[in-house]
Parts: sequence; structure tokens; C-alpha cells
Amino acid sequence: MKLFELRSFGDDGLTMTERGDPSPCLGEVIVKMKFASINFRDFMIAKGFYNPNLSLPLIPLSCGSGEVVAIGNDVVDLKVGDDVTSVFWQDWNNTQQTRLVSTGSDAAGVLTEYAVLPMSAVLPMPEHLSHAEASTLPCAAVTAWTCIQAASIKAGDTVLLQGTGGVSIFGLQIAKALGANVIITSSSDDKLDRAKALGADQTINYKDNPDWGHEAFKLSGSGVNVVIEIGGGGTFEQSIFALCNGGHISLIGALSGIKAEVNLLQMVGKNINTHGITVGTKEDHQAMNEFFIKHDIHPIIDQEMNFNQGAEAIMGIASDNHMGKIVVNIDS
Repeated sequence: MKLFELRSFGDDGLTMTERGDPSPCLGEVIVKMKFASINFRDFMIAKGFYNPNLSLPLIPLSCGSGEVVAIGNDVVDLKVGDDVTSVFWQDWNNTQQTRLVSTGSDAAGVLTEYAVLPMSAVLPMPEHLSHAEASTLPCAAVTAWTCIQAASIKAGDTVLLQGTGGVSIFGLQIAKALGANVIITSSSDDKLDRAKALGADQTINYKDNPDWGHEAFKLSGSGVNVVIEIGGGGTFEQSIFALCNGGHISLIGALSGIKAEVNLLQMVGKNINTHGITVGTKEDHQAMNEFFIKHDIHPIIDQEMNFNQGAEAIMGIASDNHMGKIVVNIDS
């Protein structure tokens, strides 16, 4: 089988190679991968920024979809022929709380013709989705889902999204399905126009308006109910400005820095809730799948790349030229 390996950290550490086809051990399933999708985390892993102590070589990518072609003797609830997606955390669910092993980082990923996954790291994919669409769910979609669930968003609330990457676009789709209002930020007017076409109620170009937090507060009337915080240190203060009393910040990233000066009295005065979000449990993933089926939500795919372009797809995500998700067609 063909697969990609991360053999060293840096720009040239990803290599396509070949191994023999795998067989399942107890508790494992073999998935013939159809599609995989790229997250910014995959770029950080490849560069050595995410965890420079990872054991190499490593098959990259946490998110993919395919068909089960073999199962271990003790595997239940899955059978050969099932269409499935990977699950981000292999050991985090309602009965197991360790959360130490994530697909494509602490364990082998899915940028391979045949992925070996524990049965805990596989879920049936929503039937209304294509393999390309389903491959985008395990990280970005589940993250957006848990961010919005943490804030108990309902119809009439306002959600503030930073940028137009995978998590933010999924957040837009989920929030609109709930009947919430959405404000989205970007430095690209073209992307903001596309976000409006997808249902965003208001948009802010943060390059033109560096006080975008105050602008979001005004646009929402009395402050937004939740910010999905991707920027981290460089954006946290503006997110606080944007919030209503009792509002939530769902913190998922730190693209603009890992440290922030915070006015604690302002947080107290607004009764602000801050949640650190690391994707979600297997049950979160399943609940999100059911929500997507109920509301007929289809992921937004910006680019589809061939299997032999796998390394290019991972390293290219840092250019931020995409809107929504980038997928790799492993069958190509």
C-alpha cells in the first residue's frame, strides 16, 4: 500500500512510501481510505511546532473517510463494507476519560491507502454525505460543534467567528441551523462576500477595522453570546469587548500568540465564561453527525487535491488561501 510518512520535522519531512497491506489485530479495523482532510494542526505537526517530541516516522492526518475492509475478531458494531470516518481522540469517550491518544499525532493517521484504527476511533459516516464531505468532520466540525454546545447557543443568540477556515465555516453552518445570528471576520472582502452567501448576517474586515470587537458588540445590539476564539493572544482582548454579559469565549487556538494580557475586572464585570476546547469526545462526534443529518448540512470544500499531492496539501494550508476545507482524494 502507498502512504505518507512524516520522517523529520520541517518543510521536506513528508515522504510518500510503500508498505505491505495490514491485517487487523484484536480491537482493530482496517479502513480503505477514500478521502482525508487537512487541518492547521497537521501543518504544525509537520513543522515540529505542535509536539517536537512525537515519535517518528508518523502517518499524518487525523481526519478521513473510507470503507471497512477487515475487522478484528472481537470488533462489534462495525462490519466489512461499512462507510466510516476516523475519530479524533481514540481514548476519550463517556466511559474513558484519559484523552492521550489522537489520530495522526500520538497514533498513526489516515493519509494512507489502508488505515489501521482501533474500533474506538471509527464511526459510521452520515449517509447523506459523500466520502469527501465526511472526511472533513472529525476535527474541525466536532470542534465547532462543541464550542457552540458549550455556550448553549439557541435561536436568536449571536455567534462571532474569526476567519473563514474549517472550524469557522462549520460554526456558521451549525449556528444558522440553530437559528442564531452570525458575525464573521476576515481580512478578505471576497471571503466575507462568500460567507454572506453561506448565511452570515454581518461581516467585519478586521484589517480595515482593528476594533472589530467593539464593532461586533454594536452589530449584535448588546454583545455576542459566544466567540469561537482562534487567534489567541492577539485577538483575545477584542473578543472580550465583543461579548454580552454572561457571554462565552470558546478558546480553540492561538494563531496570533499563546499569551494575552487580560483585564480581569472586565471579565468579572461581564460575567464572562471561558472554555478551552480540544475537539470533543466520540459521543460529541456522534451527536454532531445526527445534527448534520437532521439539518442536511453539507461541509464546504474549497480544494480537492490528488493523493500524490498530500505533502503539498499539508504544507500549503498555512497560506490561508482556502475557505472551508481542503481534502485529499486518496483514490486518485
